[in-house]
Amino acid sequence: MESSEQSGPDSCSQDVNPVFLQQLRELDIPEEAAKEALQHTRNVSAEEAAMYYFNKLENEEVGDDDIMFKMVFVVNMELAMGVGKVAAQVGHAAVGLYQALQEKNSWREMAWKWDNRGAKKVVVQGTSVAHLLELQALAMSLSLPTYLVQDAGLTQVEAGSRTVLAIMGEEEVVNNVTGSLTLL
Repeated sequence: MESSEQSGPDSCSQDVNPVFLQQLRELDIPEEAAKEALQHTRNVSAEEAAMYYFNKLENEEVGDDDIMFKMVFVVNMELAMGVGKVAAQVGHAAVGLYQALQEKNSWREMAWKWDNRGAKKVVVQGTSVAHLLELQALAMSLSLPTYLVQDAGLTQVEAGSRTVLAIMGEEEVVNNVTGSLTLL
């Protein structure tokens, strides 16, 4: 029984390759995590262990595996926008929000989790610019990242028109802001 325990992921530290362990430590991977990664990857290489660590260990948080994230786009239905214009504005909102998510570590992590858990996106109807601003204020009060598109005015709407509000966060929290809105 002892020999089978030593070949598993819980085996003792002398089972890890010291050269690979040092290479992982140089990547600022904590020693215990580096050992665990090497054990899980059977000491194949430092690269394999690093990939395991960055893809599995570092991103594991106890209890949040079932938390889902979503991105919601609220279209200003007060504006006379064609289907193509709406699609373009939602695209602008997605890119703008994703860029905003890069500004904070916690938002970058949320974006990573969102992307790795299906990247859920929903488009809903807003009634007016005042409605979009109201929703944005509520989202911001809940610490949700937002992005509000202001059109350049080159085609169907006047310059500065607020066309789409993008909101992202834990699905349950986002639903507190947009859950009652009608799908587009």
